[in-house]
Amino acid sequence: MKTDAKTGGLWQKARHANLVRNLSSGKYFARFRHNGKLIWRGLDTDVLSIAAQRLPDKIKAVKDEQALLASGSDPRITFEAATKIYQERVQASPDFKPRTKEHHEERLIAFFKSWPDIKTKPIKDITKAECLEWRSRFAAEFSPSTFNHTLGILRAIFEIGIEAGARRDNPAKAKEMKRLRETSKRLRLPEPKQFEKFVKEIEGSGSGFSKPCAELVQFLAFGGFRISEAKHITWADCDFKRGKIILGGDPETGLKSRRAGETREVPMIPDMRRLLEQMRTERPHEPLTAKVTRVSECQKAMNRAAKNAGMIRITHHDLRHLFATRCIETGVDIPTVSRWLGHKDGGALALKVYGHLRDQHSVDMAGKVTFSAPNDVPPAPEKQQTSEPVPTTNAAKIKAKYSYPWWASTEAIEIFWGQANEPVQIVPSAKYLQSAKTAMGREVFEQELSEPQALLDELLERVGVATIEKLKAKISGNQKQPAA
Repeated sequence: MKTDAKTGGLWQKARHANLVRNLSSGKYFARFRHNGKLIWRGLDTDVLSIAAQRLPDKIKAVKDEQALLASGSDPRITFEAATKIYQERVQASPDFKPRTKEHHEERLIAFFKSWPDIKTKPIKDITKAECLEWRSRFAAEFSPSTFNHTLGILRAIFEIGIEAGARRDNPAKAKEMKRLRETSKRLRLPEPKQFEKFVKEIEGSGSGFSKPCAELVQFLAFGGFRISEAKHITWADCDFKRGKIILGGDPETGLKSRRAGETREVPMIPDMRRLLEQMRTERPHEPLTAKVTRVSECQKAMNRAAKNAGMIRITHHDLRHLFATRCIETGVDIPTVSRWLGHKDGGALALKVYGHLRDQHSVDMAGKVTFSAPNDVPPAPEKQQTSEPVPTTNAAKIKAKYSYPWWASTEAIEIFWGQANEPVQIVPSAKYLQSAKTAMGREVFEQELSEPQALLDELLERVGVATIEKLKAKISGNQKQPAA
């Protein structure tokens, strides 16, 4: 080794090129030139063989870092800088509604409170161990759903760091950084008599807004609306002739999970029709553009009424659950309830939230099954429509009506449309179900086939009027006319 005269004897050159040793600490350093600039980097060892082994990787890492900086990337990007990029993307995204964007900001505020030191740290220096330590702290303080959403944001910010060239891995996606299991909220809803008492308590509170508050509570419970949807419904949206209420949501942002301008329809159950007719009678001079509900929320009135009625506190959203619960308990199938609620998953979420009701209904029905000999002769069972194809002779007569054989088509939408509009089963039930799934682009439950019109209405929303008109022209329009 030779002493480096330029450094006043503090450094010694090793026998390897670009490798020097500090005489005071004994540590080895990489010293090399890149783009005309002299660069020094520590190798964190005082063993020559280890230093020589680390040297090429250190030189390459520095050169890669310099190349990324020259290309506009920033391998030294801090977590706070990456967070700002993430926030800009969220705010500019057309896929997020204003409330969703606010929720992201709220989650970030909570995250930085739980891990304040991470802001100024370079993303490349954040370790998996630090992420796991944060996971333990945050999961102990917040609910599983809040933790999972925050974890998703953390992962997205690390991805921005990867884009910038700061690191190759995402420590927030490590096997140990798994999401928490979310459990469904236990629904504790009032029984019919309790609900009636609850509404009377609100209406008789003596407040100047007591009646409007009672109307809002019933409106939410009888329609299953979100509070954000209900406050935008006008009298023009209430179609008494068709027995439907049309929901459009906020004029600017639209309904949840739908684009602005899209609508959905909810049927008027008898209680809803009576409520609306009474409200309209009491307010006959309001224009069609007037809002149906006169208050936008009434949580304080609900809290007070629940206490006086001796029932558990419920929220506006619980009234939506109450609507779904009553529908399922009275025999409405879950896929239909799901459509009324505005879900787009074919009933998967509703099945998860309200599946226990279906199970209880199954238990209740099983209680009616008996092998005991009845005292009286049981009535003849009602004739049910078979799901199997009709006999060949009848099928032949029905098929003879059509000049286009839609039942033999290779297009699923044609088979589905043809069978859905034909009261007699022509294609096998399995083929019909599979065609419905393909045509709708989602999972279709077998019980949904008993309501073909509901499926046809949904298909119209999915594929548009033009496609439906082509189907009508091809299938309905090609029926053979009977001889005069």
